[in-house]
Amino acid sequence: MTPREILELTLAAVALGAGIWLYRRPSPEPDHYGSQGAVLLFILAAILTVHGLGLLRYHPDPVEIEAARQ
Repeated sequence: MTPREILELTLAAVALGAGIWLYRRPSPEPDHYGSQGAVLLFILAAILTVHGLGLLRYHPDPVEIEAARQ
């Protein structure tokens, strides 16, 4: 893993932790949980995780490479 990928995964973990804290923090209203900000942090953490792990990298197979050469 490159330092950039490690940094992305670290930021994903921080965003996930912040989202959990924001979602579960006590509010003045009884039995009221949730926050749009927490959901946005969860989405950010998911995007950073997918990108940091390289799950969307495109590696053409040999047939595609040969077809592009022709």
